[in-house]
Amino acid sequence: MVKLIGINKINIAVFISGKGSNLKSLIEYSKNKKSTFKVDLVLSDKKAPGLKYAKRYNIDFSIINYSKKYKAEKFALKLLKKKKINLICFAGFMRIISNKFLKEFNGKILNIHPSLLPKYKGLNTHEKVIKNKENYSGCTVHLVNSRLDSGKIIMQKKVKVFRNDTPVSLKKRILQYEHKLYPKAISKFIANF
Repeated sequence: MVKLIGINKINIAVFISGKGSNLKSLIEYSKNKKSTFKVDLVLSDKKAPGLKYAKRYNIDFSIINYSKKYKAEKFALKLLKKKKINLICFAGFMRIISNKFLKEFNGKILNIHPSLLPKYKGLNTHEKVIKNKENYSGCTVHLVNSRLDSGKIIMQKKVKVFRNDTPVSLKKRILQYEHKLYPKAISKFIANF
């Protein structure tokens, strides 16, 4: 545990593959005195634009080449242990992890997904929601398990789908809710550690 400002903060690592807007919201939230977590490591599977937030906030980061998955995961685990990471948070991380990696962090990996799971697992969720004329969509924070987007749900936020919505407009609106939901869900999860 890390002792900061009179609160025990647990160390989290955020895994990204893209722009990193959820990473940014987690970092900013973690700076709050009441936050129970600290972003201590950022890992990416490529030179992702979101790494700029790790640089901006002076957080250790690493780009891991996933062309050899098991070698990549072994390296990631070494970094996670070195930094004493207690919880992993996927934020737009576009890789499927091995069962071996899952077992190493058993029950301590969260993901945020842009739909109301169990509906619309995987990719192109907003397109599917619009195509199926759903009245609501949203976002879900869940535990990562061996099946795609199927772990225990920690929190969800329901978002109205408007008649004139496109996949782009819906994605943009849901992303704003993701930024609020993810820190809350992590805090809730940590409270039950």
